[in-house]
Amino acid sequence: MSRYLEMVDHPSHVKKLTMPQLQELAEEVRYELITKLAANGGHLGPNLGVVELTIALHKVFSTPHDKFVWDVSHQVYVHKLLTGRKDRFHTIRTTNGLNGFALRTESEHDCFGAGHAGTALSAALGMCAARDQKGSDENVVCIFGDAALTNGISFEALNNIAHTTKKFIGILNDNEWSIAKNVGAISNYLNKLITNPRYNKLHSDFERWLKGWGSKGELALRLGQKAEEALKGALSDVALQPNTNKDLTDGRGGASSSLIFEELGVRYFGPIDGHDLPLLTSVLEFAKTCDTPIVIHVLTKKGKGFEAALSQPEKFHGLGPYDAKTGATPASKPGTPPNYQDVFGQAMVKLCQKDNSIVGITAAMPTGTGLKYLEKALPTRYYDVGIAEEHGVIFAAGMATMGYRPVVAIYSTFLQRAYDCIHHDVCLQDLPVIFCMDRAGLSANDGPTHHGLFDISYLRCLPNVIAMAPSNEDELQDMMFTCTHVNHPTFIRYPRGGGEGVPVKDQPKLIEVGKAEVVQNFSKSQGKKVVLFGLGNMLKLAKQAAAELTSEGFDCAVINPRFTKPIDAACTEFFSRAADLVVTLEDHALMGGYGSSVLECLADKKISTPVVRIGWPDVFIEHASTVDYLREKHGLTVANTVAQVKAQFKDEKTIGLTAVA
Repeated sequence: MSRYLEMVDHPSHVKKLTMPQLQELAEEVRYELITKLAANGGHLGPNLGVVELTIALHKVFSTPHDKFVWDVSHQVYVHKLLTGRKDRFHTIRTTNGLNGFALRTESEHDCFGAGHAGTALSAALGMCAARDQKGSDENVVCIFGDAALTNGISFEALNNIAHTTKKFIGILNDNEWSIAKNVGAISNYLNKLITNPRYNKLHSDFERWLKGWGSKGELALRLGQKAEEALKGALSDVALQPNTNKDLTDGRGGASSSLIFEELGVRYFGPIDGHDLPLLTSVLEFAKTCDTPIVIHVLTKKGKGFEAALSQPEKFHGLGPYDAKTGATPASKPGTPPNYQDVFGQAMVKLCQKDNSIVGITAAMPTGTGLKYLEKALPTRYYDVGIAEEHGVIFAAGMATMGYRPVVAIYSTFLQRAYDCIHHDVCLQDLPVIFCMDRAGLSANDGPTHHGLFDISYLRCLPNVIAMAPSNEDELQDMMFTCTHVNHPTFIRYPRGGGEGVPVKDQPKLIEVGKAEVVQNFSKSQGKKVVLFGLGNMLKLAKQAAAELTSEGFDCAVINPRFTKPIDAACTEFFSRAADLVVTLEDHALMGGYGSSVLECLADKKISTPVVRIGWPDVFIEHASTVDYLREKHGLTVANTVAQVKAQFKDEKTIGLTAVA
């Protein structure tokens, strides 16, 4: 470990370093990020971009007394290194290691947890209101990205800041300034600022404040003027260049307008160079003295200090293991099944080529969802609405009223943000919007903010919904094709990562809505009869458990339910009446999930066959290195399934319902 970083065991230690030492610390932090994250991966690019900003924040403010609220918080790695967690930094996003996001239970320096975009401004404003109520003196600093301003929650917060508090510090971390279309917009805004009297007054205030520092203030002022002059020239030059970089980081662009902030009663300062430590610390010191809400616009380079991350911003936004020298990532092993997201994206292209009414919509995740294939092949049929899931869903509803069949590709966890829109604007009007929910199940390294474990529960209570889960990648394509022939809201949930290795047909086929597939029927053996309903990717586990139980004398049937709403009531009833035990397996929370729908069906039919449910317990599942570790810990395994079945027959008088997590 480098010498200055080794000295920092608490953020107060940052304050003891001189400016040259802080600049050296910044380089040491970058080296630490690049080398330590290489083993397991993580959000490298965003954190390389906020090194100087984070150091400046800890130089000027004092956590945990002062509060830093990070939007999304995937860019808190530097903050973690400076707040007593550097010795555990190599464990980030691994089993029993540091979380990849801000986490209140992990450190007193993490005042607010996050993982989804657009929450920081509201949370920080709430803290300011609480501070004002108490009469205390904490500084609350909200660090939010330009992409957060594509999210409606952020504007709801901005609308309330000036009416709620007199002291609020916002840092607009704009890391998309190297992309021509965004930088050109920023250039226009900067020109507006120069002619804005309020902008000039704020700069005059800052100049007077700096001059009060004597010779040091004059130096900082000259540095600031040079940075601003260089910035204006850079912006003007870049704005004239054609946009050759099509790799928006997760599609998350966006820019700010000083006029928006000013009209909302928030003073705006910037843009300033987010990698100029002397300038950053001076501006932040000034912000501490402001008696009115202020937003400081900081321009940073995502991936700064690592050429591979600078040249491939989307890839290095978040990735797995890589070579710390070259940035190269391991090649897939021969024969590795394609990822579900890629199967989805390629199927979208085929469907759109044959049906002009189909369009694809994503909320800033073209690569993560697989819609990048559609963007490339048929760009006029592709829409990226930014981090605006609510808008995306209602936008799709509007298109559906005009005869189109929009396919909304949003992660299960992010679709939660648009629940009212699903209810009020899609389901209530029974519109044929197709929702494809990637990451349904676990996102192991990311943890509870990104697991998709609740969609069955929150969807199956809504009228008009048709919801399904494919057991393999070929069935995913069939379900997508089926959805284009259904005049109701449809939902498909599928997991992160690779499929089952089932070849995808050239021509998809229709699946009868609400019809399960009997994979294995009962034999004529005299053993206890057990029927296993394995939903989606849990069908594989159900078949493995059935094979083991069969080898021990049980007579097993295996069902691929396919649909979570409507479930195949006839199939469920038939096999439940014939069986001595029903087992449901789902990659979802047990509370309100597929197993619950089976219980309801049996109760309605007055069937008393015992039910064992295998699924996730009623807790927020932690992060870990692998999905397998979490399944083993929480009992979503073949071994636990077999053990629970055997336990049911230890006492032949056993009746009732058993839930197993």
